[in-house]
Amino acid sequence: MSTNPQGAEFTGRHMLLIMLAFFGVIIAVNLGMARLAGSSFGGLVVKNSYVASQEFNGKLEQSRQQLALGWTTAFSVADGTITYRLTDRDGRAVQATAVSVQFRHPSYEAADWSVALKPAGDGRFEAAHTAPNGIWIVQIDSEVGRVAPYRDVRRITIRNGAFQ
Repeated sequence: MSTNPQGAEFTGRHMLLIMLAFFGVIIAVNLGMARLAGSSFGGLVVKNSYVASQEFNGKLEQSRQQLALGWTTAFSVADGTITYRLTDRDGRAVQATAVSVQFRHPSYEAADWSVALKPAGDGRFEAAHTAPNGIWIVQIDSEVGRVAPYRDVRRITIRNGAFQ
């Protein structure tokens, strides 16, 4: 049996501590990464990715046509009321016949919900509804007498009944 020149011997206890430290770091990093993955954007849910890719250019062209109109939107969720208003480039209210709002959860399709807004005068549409807290992709479709609805899509975070 040889002796270590420093006088310390490598024992089973040392090996156990090295193994525990090694796997402890791996487990800590995995838990940290899992926590980050669970709290970040979970991606979009589509039924068929091939069909979605084939429709992309058409949706892009519709978006360009909408942008060319120069319309602006005002959307709010506060005090148990969802409000939406669409105005033209001169600030006048665009007369929509119907407005529907879909709240889609980025990674949990079962949490999705929608609401139809009712006219409230001066081009505003409202609905009394308390929105649940969380991150939502909001799709607002306004029927304005055109072939395709005017679509506004945005990502919001709702906390304490209002979005930030």
